[in-house]
Parts: sequence; C-alpha cells; structure tokens
Amino acid sequence: MNRSRMAMSADFLTAFAKLPPQQQRQVRTMIGRFERDSRSSGLNYEKIAGAMDPNMRSIRIDRSYRAIVLKPSEGDIHVLLWADKHDDACQWATRHSCTVNPETGALQVYQPRQVAEPAADPSPADEPGVFGQLREGELLRLGVPAEMVSEVLGIRDEAGLEEVAPRLPVEAYEALFLYLAGESYEQIILERETPLESVDPTDFAAALDRDDTRSRFVVIENDRELEEMFSAPLERWRVFLHPSQRRLVERHWNGPVREGGRILFTTFTRNLAADIEHNLRAICTPEEMGRIEVVNLDRWVQRLLRGKGYRFRLSFERHADAWQEAMAKKPLGLGLPDRFFSDEWEQVIQANGVESREEYLRVARTGRGVRLKRATRAKVWRVFEEYRAQLAERGVMEAADCYRAAAALLERERSDTGTKPVSRSGNFASVIVDEAQDMVAPAWRLIRGIVPVGPNDIFVVGDAHQRIYSRNRIVLGRCGIDIRGRARKLRLNYRTTEETRRWASGLLDHRSIDDLDGGSDDNRGVHSVAHGPEPRARNFRTRDEQSAWLVRYLEDVLSQEDSLRGVCVVTRTRYERDAVGDELMEAGLLLELLETESPDDAAGGVRLATMHRVKGLEFDRIVIASANENLVPLAATIPDGDGPARTAAETAERALLYVAATRAKKELTVLSFGSPSPYLN
Repeated sequence: MNRSRMAMSADFLTAFAKLPPQQQRQVRTMIGRFERDSRSSGLNYEKIAGAMDPNMRSIRIDRSYRAIVLKPSEGDIHVLLWADKHDDACQWATRHSCTVNPETGALQVYQPRQVAEPAADPSPADEPGVFGQLREGELLRLGVPAEMVSEVLGIRDEAGLEEVAPRLPVEAYEALFLYLAGESYEQIILERETPLESVDPTDFAAALDRDDTRSRFVVIENDRELEEMFSAPLERWRVFLHPSQRRLVERHWNGPVREGGRILFTTFTRNLAADIEHNLRAICTPEEMGRIEVVNLDRWVQRLLRGKGYRFRLSFERHADAWQEAMAKKPLGLGLPDRFFSDEWEQVIQANGVESREEYLRVARTGRGVRLKRATRAKVWRVFEEYRAQLAERGVMEAADCYRAAAALLERERSDTGTKPVSRSGNFASVIVDEAQDMVAPAWRLIRGIVPVGPNDIFVVGDAHQRIYSRNRIVLGRCGIDIRGRARKLRLNYRTTEETRRWASGLLDHRSIDDLDGGSDDNRGVHSVAHGPEPRARNFRTRDEQSAWLVRYLEDVLSQEDSLRGVCVVTRTRYERDAVGDELMEAGLLLELLETESPDDAAGGVRLATMHRVKGLEFDRIVIASANENLVPLAATIPDGDGPARTAAETAERALLYVAATRAKKELTVLSFGSPSPYLN
C-alpha cells in the first residue's frame, strides 16, 4: 500500500460544509481510504481533462460527487482543494491552478485568466497601469503568481484590482491593495517579515510549512485531528491565522516559550471576558481550555485577595458618603472646583499609585492643566488622605487599591520563595491582555507581577482609539513592561468595510491618541479590504418617527433573511436601550437583549445593547439609535470649561461612538431625533 501525506485548504473546508450530510460522511471515508492506499481502485483517482494545472486530480466521493486534489509530480504530498458535484468539481479544477510562488515560497491557489477571455484593453503608452512602476520580480515578491503578472500590470485603477481580486491569492491582493493605498513596495515587504531564501518551486512539502501557506492550508497529522476538524463546529476548524497574526502569536521573544504552563487570559470587563471564553471554547479542546483561565482582572484580584483573608467591598465608582466626608476637608481660598478634586484623585493619585503626602508632592501631573505649587499640593492632599481613611473605616477598596494590594502580595510571595508566587492565582506561565487600552497603570503593575520577567511572558493587544473606560494615558515602560522594538500594528481590517472604517475614523481625526507607550498613534495606513454601502445618518423630528422607521427597516431585513440575528440596535444608555426595546416589542419584533451573558448565536431576534456592551462583538448590521444631542456625548460625562479634562472626556465619548460603529461588518446606520449629536456633523 502507498501511504500519502495529506493536507487540505481552507477552501476545501468551505466546500465540505456545503455538502449534504451523506456526502460529508463519504468524504471522511474517502480520506481514510486514500491515506491508507492512494492508489486504491475504489477511489477512481484520475487526471482531469482540460485542467490548466497538470497536477490536478479528482477522487470519487460517491457516484455523484468528486473531490479535487493536487498531486505534485515529486514527493508524497496530496492537497485537498475542493469538493462538489462531479461536473462542478471538474469545472472548478479547469479554472484554477495551485503552485509554489518562486519568490515567497508560498503555496497558492488562484484563477488565471482563461485563454478564451478577452484581455483588458492595454494602457496607452503614456498611461501605464497603476502597478507599472513595479518590476516582475517585485510583483512576484508581493505574492502575484507568475501566470498573472501581465494581467496585474494592465490594471488601471482600484476598480480593476477589485475585479481581479477574487482570482488572486489573498496575500497578493492584500499587497496590491496596500500599494494602491499609498504604501511603498519596501514598506510592504518589510512588514511581511518574509525572510529572503532560495525557493524550490517544486518542493510543496517545504511550502506547506511557510506562514503564508499556513494561513490557508493545514497538514493532517493524524486521524484523530482529521475527525476533530470535521466533527467540531465550523469555527473550530476554520481557524487559519493571517500571516501577520501568526507571526505575532507564534514568535519567540528572547528565548523558547514555556511548555506546559497555565495561561491567564484577562481583559477589562466581565462581559468581554465571557465573550472571549465563549469563543475560545469553540476553537479549543477541553484539555487546552484546562490550561487557560479567562477572567476579567477585577474578578481575578477579588478572588486572590479574599483567598488571602482580605475582607472588603470593591467599589467601581466613587463612594459617595466617604467622598462627601473627604470634601469637607477641602482647603478654602484656593479657587479649585469640586470637579478638580475628583479628577485629581482619578488621574493623578490612583493612576500613579500615590499613597503618601511625600509621593504626591513629587508626582508628575502632566496634562492636568492646573499647576499646583508644593504648598498647595500639601493642602490638597488632606482631601485624599481623608478619603482613604473613610474608605478603610467602611471596609471599601477601589479597584486601583485592589491592584496595588494584589501586586504587593505577589511580590512578597516571590521574595519569600525566591521564585514565582505560590498562590493558586499566581502560577501562570504567561498572561494575555485583551483591550489593553482600558487598563490603568496600577493594573499593569499587577500584570507585570503575575509572571516573572522572561521570554513570552506577556502578550498585549490594544487599540487606544477604542479607549472608553480610562481617560489616562498609559506608558507601559513605566509599569515595568518593556515593549520597545516588539510592538506591531495590524493595518488590514477584515471586519469593517472601508466606508464604515473611514466614517468611524473621522470621529477621532485631530484628536491626540497615544500608543500605550509614550508615543502617539493614528489610523493612517490602516485600510479595510471589504467594501460596502456608505454609512447613513437619518434625523427625525420625533421619537415616534425614529421608531416607525426602525420597525420598517427591521421588517425589511426580515423579509430578506431568515432572522434578525445579524442586526444589533445600539444606544448610549441603558434607559434609552430599554425605551427602544419597548417600542420594538410593541411592534411584535423578537428581541435578544445583550447584557451579562454572551450572545445566543441561535436566537433569531434582533440584538439590543448599549455602546459599552457591544465592545468586542461584531454584527452584519449595526443601527445606532437615538444619537441625539446630550445623549451622544452624554452630557453628564462632560465637565465644564475648556481644559484637558473636558478634552479627555470628549475623546472618550467619541471613542465610544467609534467602537459602536466599527462593530458593523457590512452596514452602518445612525439614527437621531430632535437635535442630532454634534459628532454627526
């Protein structure tokens, strides 16, 4: 018997999902038989008449269905590419080729222009195509197959690229897209981090090990893995990481990764942690999940401290009674409004972990807008000292205080043992932090203390454009987390259309956005691959008019689709969310309220949520309702005056609208009644 090493493409898995259940079972049987003996007569393994690629073969699934497989002339590799009804599968094979790019070394499936198809009109001599400045070798290096170089050189504009895109390998389209958007060839190649090496275009086995290939192909290592791919939900076996993502998650920094250790996957909110765990369970085995703890940081800290005998109530907001007692100590004659003390506590005292009068006299107050002399600081400190005393008397701790207490506890354990902490909550090999922009400095100092400094210890994902909980700029280096030379920015957006991305980015234009490590960030160079309709903004005279339009819109969607699960109606506040929900229920529409639990993917009702709740989620259609003046931005969050505090608050409100808008994968609609939000101008 002739055993064969087998791989499959992401396209094959897509085709498999569309097969009837009977044929899906036959595919399992066929693959097992093929792996045992690739020359078995029952497979009806044969060449395909008229195929452009001489390596294409077909295999019988049953009397009516065939699988298309690539069999290179050398080696023992077979690659499953497609599955369909007999004639349709063979036609697919006659239109596609699968080769190794001679420059990148990636295995590529593409669709060259058919000989019978008319070529595009050549560009006039004085009007070269948009890629005319690139040489053939450079186009190959960008991922363009050799068979398609001349066709790419004839592309005149973005519309021409979009027309060719479905037939190009994904990485080629991405590179050409970025080049057309203004990126230089050198920058695109640099960011790909593809090593220069000699490529053997006949070595398909080597090609399967390269990052660009692994984003679309998977080698089947054993029967158990194959069965898991076919038996698990769709999300489980369609995890093909983009090369830029794979390089980030698989890269080893300063040494080998720790083996067998537990991973803490943490984020800012409890809802988002629940969503992350829900998604991880769809792609991880029970054994893998057993090594991963997913929990928001506040909950983790509470569990750690209470397990060590701390008795306290955690307060996520200013404790009103304690603060009132503290403000009674406010020094007179300084001309400082009450709001100053509240902001000073949050943005200076808690953000910097200030615990004593001496520390407060020395701490930097950058961005506060009000200068304080040393003597004035000493007087102001009385308020904060009293507030701490009042909290202690009531057995209350704010989150930042909990972070500091937990960090100190872990440091003591490390000092006592000489190694890593011995507490149950501290024995992690690595920490993954999602939505990093919302973490405050004390939280980062705690995260630094959870795992010792070492290779692959902390993985941080964040976007300061989406900072909606914290208004403080973060410098990770000052928290003991050195990311110099290791930060990477993903610039191709696959979730949101370019039209929606541009609309949302406009909300934060000319706003100062930090890069989480002392520098600035912007969305220049970021592009969405998908296109769709321009976002629309509708203003109505009354709430009733908004409600009537929204009901008609949802009924129209329901007439085209089997449910409303792909639509989420979003509002700024819970009160407004509930009011809109009542209006939709009165119209007889089915609702799925998003609160603490992860969305029920099977429920058919329209989703209803606040802007904060949709963070981390995505939907085909987003409708932002009641984007009215005084609601967006929420008037209560904006301080008086024109100082830094007001600027920070307005930026946070704009970021919140940005987050809500970018949850839309295909279509964004923004509704208002009465006076619309000033952000919509």
